[in-house]
Amino acid sequence: MVAGRRERIVDASLELAAAAGWDNLRLYQVADRLGLPLTAIHAEFRDRDAIADAWFGRALGQVLAVPAGELAGQPPRERLLRVMMRWFAALAPHHRVTGEMLRVKLYPGHPQHWVPLAFDLSRLIHWFLDAGLIASTGYRRPLAEIRLTALFLKTLRAWLSDRDGDLERLREQLGRDLERADRWLARLPHTRPIMHQSATPPPPE
Repeated sequence: MVAGRRERIVDASLELAAAAGWDNLRLYQVADRLGLPLTAIHAEFRDRDAIADAWFGRALGQVLAVPAGELAGQPPRERLLRVMMRWFAALAPHHRVTGEMLRVKLYPGHPQHWVPLAFDLSRLIHWFLDAGLIASTGYRRPLAEIRLTALFLKTLRAWLSDRDGDLERLREQLGRDLERADRWLARLPHTRPIMHQSATPPPPE
């Protein structure tokens, strides 16, 4: 299947950044690499940060595509471990560039990125909970989000600090942290997959 233009722009940006660094990437270079006018880049992405968002969007897509069979019968900590590791695995091919993207977003001179980044983080944590079939409600839901956010940020920092970006080492650490968190995870119920209802309504009684 031929990749669409947006996907090719993201791929070219990652390739160029792998050689020169994300902070040094210029969009005219991406246009030149793909043989496109700069207007074509602008038609797909407002700026370089939007390309970074698309890269993280790919990782989220991998999280949401986790097969239901992988989670069936698993306790909450195992479901979250598998879901979260899919996110890290999706970003692993460009481990260094991913870290550079986040550092640019957090740069003190870029306050316009901070608020969107906070909302993106909140949405990501909610998707982790949903993809992991965590059906907590009421006060338990924000409590789960707060605790999982802290755990995720700790894990992300460890992964970015690891020069090799070793996923197996990360899995072991995250697994241990989730096991220690099992006291509150065990209190979070899980939901069964919702069966698709028939499009034809049942006959009247």
